[in-house]
Amino acid sequence: MNYHFITIEGNIGSGKTTLAHMLAKHFNARLILEQFADNPFLPKFYENPGQYAFPLELFFMAERYKQLKELIHTSDLFQSVTISDYLFTKCLLFAKVNLPEEEFRLYQKLFEIIHTQLVKPDILIYLHAPVSRLQRNIRKRNRPYEQGIPDEYLFNIQEAYTNYIRQHNIKTIFIDVSNADFLSNSKHLQVVLDALDKDLDEGQHYFTLP
Repeated sequence: MNYHFITIEGNIGSGKTTLAHMLAKHFNARLILEQFADNPFLPKFYENPGQYAFPLELFFMAERYKQLKELIHTSDLFQSVTISDYLFTKCLLFAKVNLPEEEFRLYQKLFEIIHTQLVKPDILIYLHAPVSRLQRNIRKRNRPYEQGIPDEYLFNIQEAYTNYIRQHNIKTIFIDVSNADFLSNSKHLQVVLDALDKDLDEGQHYFTLP
């Protein structure tokens, strides 16, 4: 295994957590999952974004920091691989979309102080899907507060991710998951495993599912 810390990212409803579980099982890896359900501001944000965006993003940043900070202080002799279903930088990407300029500048200062203290992933797996597929997935998992997410919001998040990846020289496995079914189609999971087995250079590497 070439990597010790693998991060999976993608838009809302792209299948990050499903793939994270499967890879963790395959590699007998430690699994770090975002505890989004613990954020008391999330349902309120979808009802009133203007009022609740800032506390929402602060809460997420604090929780993500707490989780990832533990990587520095813990080691498991039987689990040399760690897999996370989020990148800490998503704090900044979502905040850029959700916050007005003055609040974002304050948030960015806090982020930059915290970000330097965390372990960076060895590789990023980015799952890309069209908004229509994301909406189908969102409807299927049926979280009540997500059902009214507008297409425009998902487009903006998608753009924030893709711009960030292109502007930063991050080693990224970029996968189109428009027709992905990792649970039922073993060939789809194998594409990811084969990509992780390659000695990839920095930058983006694009893979398609059969």
